[in-house]
Amino acid sequence: MTEIDGIDPGVPPSGTGCGDCDAVGGWWFHLRRCAQCGHVGCCDSSPAQHATAHWKSAGHPLVQSFEPGESWFWDYATGTMYESGPDLTPPDAHPADQPAPGPAGRVPQDWPSRLHR
Repeated sequence: MTEIDGIDPGVPPSGTGCGDCDAVGGWWFHLRRCAQCGHVGCCDSSPAQHATAHWKSAGHPLVQSFEPGESWFWDYATGTMYESGPDLTPPDAHPADQPAPGPAGRVPQDWPSRLHR
């Protein structure tokens, strides 16, 4: 496999949801996984945008979707989407029974109006 700067395929994801949202009782729309350190954060449509915050604080620009059935990567530094990339250490998505938005029990009824567009 060719090495790609900013991707460590041997690092597992940090959890099954956004740990930053979990820490404060928040919720997320979709999840993104840092391709360098495995940090799982919420997407830019989510209220807290923790994946972007992780890029800004850690300097890790590449994320992969952490949604079931999606394998694309995004480079925050260049604004480039890649349809595929190297296989990362499993799991490659949150559990299929975990809802999106999630987690179950913390998503407000008016969640669509709270998304960033």
